[in-house]
Amino acid sequence: MTSTPLETLTAAMGPVPAGVEMPLPPAFDSVEEERRYRKAQLAAGFRLFGAFGFSEGVAGHITVRDPENPQWFWVNPFGMSFNQIKASDLILVDHEGNVIEGKRPVNRAAFVIHSQVHKARPDALAAAHSHSLHGKAFASLGIPLDPITQDACAFFEDHGLYSDFRGVVSEVEEGRRIGEALGPNKAVILQNHGLLTVGESVAEAVWWFITMERSCQAQLLAMAAGTPKLIDRATALQTREQVGTHLAGWFQAQPLWDQITAAHPDLFD
Repeated sequence: MTSTPLETLTAAMGPVPAGVEMPLPPAFDSVEEERRYRKAQLAAGFRLFGAFGFSEGVAGHITVRDPENPQWFWVNPFGMSFNQIKASDLILVDHEGNVIEGKRPVNRAAFVIHSQVHKARPDALAAAHSHSLHGKAFASLGIPLDPITQDACAFFEDHGLYSDFRGVVSEVEEGRRIGEALGPNKAVILQNHGLLTVGESVAEAVWWFITMERSCQAQLLAMAAGTPKLIDRATALQTREQVGTHLAGWFQAQPLWDQITAAHPDLFD
C-alpha cells in the first residue's frame, strides 16, 4: 500500500501528540492574499540564493506563476542582487516576454527558459535556476546524479539531462528543448551550464535547488576520493518517496524560510 505525502512526513516525525498540528502549505481567501504570499516567498527565495552564494553576476532566476493569470509569472529584475530583492521589486511578465508590471528589464534568458518550462509543466508553480558553483561543475560531466546519499535519493530517476549547450540561452526553441529534457521530473541538469528545479511552490523549487546543489558537491567529493557505493534501486526509490515528495520539499524549506525572513524583514516591502 502506497503512503500519502502527509503520512510519510508524519512517519519522519514520529508519533504526533494529541493537539499538535502538522504544518501544511497555506490556503487563501483571495487572489490578492495569495499573490502577496507568492511574491514574499519569491523574494525570500532570492535572499536564500544570495545567502548560499548562488549568485554569479547577473545570471540566475526564480519564477512563480501569478495566481490570477497562470500564463504570467513573477521574476527578478535583470541586474539586481539576490541579496537586495524585495517583493516590491519583482517583475510580472507573460509568456511572450511582455512586462505586465514592473519598472526594470527582464533577463532574456530568464524569459526564454522559464516561459518554456512553465509551458511544458503546467503543474509546476515555480522554477529555479542559477550558476551555482558545484551545480555547474557537476553539469560539466554530462552525467546524472547517483544515489549515493539519502539526500540524493530525492532525485533518483526524477531528474533529466539536457546535453545540447549552445551558449547563452536566447532563443525560445532552446528553452523548449530544456522543458522537454526536464520532462515530468523535479529537476534537470543543464550540461556545461547548471541546474534547474521546479515545484508546486516556491519553497519546494528552491529547496530542490539547494539540496541538489549540495548533492552535486557531495558526489564530486566522493568521486575525487574514490568510487562511491551506490544505494540499491529499491531502497533509493523507497527513500525518494520519503524525502522527495512535493510536501516533503515544501516542509524541508521551512526552517530556511524562518531564518531568512527573520534576518531580512525588508524583503516583504
